[in-house]
Amino acid sequence: MLLCAPLKTKPKVPMSDLTMHGIANCDAIKKAKKWLTEAGINYHFRDYKKQPPTLQELQIWATMVDWETLLNKRGTTWRQLPTEQQADINQAKALQLLADNPSMIKRPLLIQGQQALVGFQADQYVEFIA
Repeated sequence: MLLCAPLKTKPKVPMSDLTMHGIANCDAIKKAKKWLTEAGINYHFRDYKKQPPTLQELQIWATMVDWETLLNKRGTTWRQLPTEQQADINQAKALQLLADNPSMIKRPLLIQGQQALVGFQADQYVEFIA
């Protein structure tokens, strides 16, 4: 069963410049890795548990996608925060929170050149990589 649509055009940048960020045992990461592999797309995987992003990296990513998109509010770590801290969140606080707790970053985060895509949906991957 083919899980991905074939790419109709050459990628915007060399595929070796494609990096997936996340946590290895995450189900969404596993699905995205499988899709990329089946599509024959080379990528580098960065595990947040082994190599957490710096605050500076998070600030750069927040220029590529909105900081609110990076923040996983559906995860356990977010839900365990005090209600006051959740209500008082802003970009600076959120990025520091993500630097301190990389598991709160929505996954997967796919970066290619100066563009980023958060989450996994095959049709979005086709457009992003094409």
